[in-house]
Amino acid sequence: MKNKKRIAVFGLGRFGSSVAMTLEEMGYEVLGVDKDENVIAQVSEKISRVVSFDIRDSRAFEQIGIENFDIVVIASKNLEASLMATMICEEKNISQIIVKAIDERHAEMAKKLGATQIIFSERDTGRRLAMHLVSENVIDYIEIAADVKILSLEMPKKICGKNLLTSDLRKNFDVNVIAIMKNSEIIVNPELTHVFAEDEKIFLLGTQTALANFEKEMLD
Repeated sequence: MKNKKRIAVFGLGRFGSSVAMTLEEMGYEVLGVDKDENVIAQVSEKISRVVSFDIRDSRAFEQIGIENFDIVVIASKNLEASLMATMICEEKNISQIIVKAIDERHAEMAKKLGATQIIFSERDTGRRLAMHLVSENVIDYIEIAADVKILSLEMPKKICGKNLLTSDLRKNFDVNVIAIMKNSEIIVNPELTHVFAEDEKIFLLGTQTALANFEKEMLD
């Protein structure tokens, strides 16, 4: 996979661990950070690289080489720690600093300190965020059931010019095309002869694993 992003997740509560584990499942390099040693022990089998330190300590950031990361997700529930980490990441020129805000006041302060994106949600949005982090093409990611999702994204260049029959996405990736969108027009259950175009969006139904495999193949 080219241009593989390196992502650090600070705070491994329900939301943070959901983001980190989803990215791990998709094959991305993730560093999980939490101050609580008990939390580290609980997630160490699910996240390959985890460390314990206080994210208010700028020296710890240097030890992990934070400047080598493309994205940092700050999901700490501690207001002071979250804001300090945001400021340090901004000083280290991290291009994407995503902060899970406790409230609107927290969000405003985080923006002033350098946060590039603010979120308020918990576990389900954690999975959706993970999909957005690994591909700029992803438009939305909706959980239908425990392991059944809908992924909407810009039309991958690899299948442009092909149709449903020749691309055979169901056979090759175990995903189903449920709709195509061009401008404001939505085509539900498109015909097998429909030719995919660059200015379209595609909606896929499948398991998390199948959708992740599709994304990886399209990004290669």
